[in-house]
Amino acid sequence: MTHSFAILVTALLFGGMTLYSFGFAAFLFKALPAPSAGATLRLAFPWFYLFVVATAAIAALLWWSQDAVSAIVMAAVALTTIPVRQLLMPAINRATDSEDRLRFKWLHGASVLITLSHITVTGWILARIV
Repeated sequence: MTHSFAILVTALLFGGMTLYSFGFAAFLFKALPAPSAGATLRLAFPWFYLFVVATAAIAALLWWSQDAVSAIVMAAVALTTIPVRQLLMPAINRATDSEDRLRFKWLHGASVLITLSHITVTGWILARIV
């Protein structure tokens, strides 16, 4: 039963990150004026990162007795998301507020690469199962 829950929680994380990254953010910028979309994303991102940390941590715990590699990868996703939420996200917000476009592009690019790597490794765990 633990194995099934580990798969489901990992799939929830994969789907949630993918939907947020490729669906929600894009939808906001199509549905709302740019300032409103940006403000809404700024409010949503802390919750997104909490979702990633909590879900990845739960997945790591569920995988622990089943598959050490998956447990370690999920723990790494949870742990690497914490500085993204606590340090990188506020730095991105400061760059936006100060209209430092170059700094914003670099910081935002880093956050995108980290999120894409999280999606990739989570998908890899799921692909190993099938």
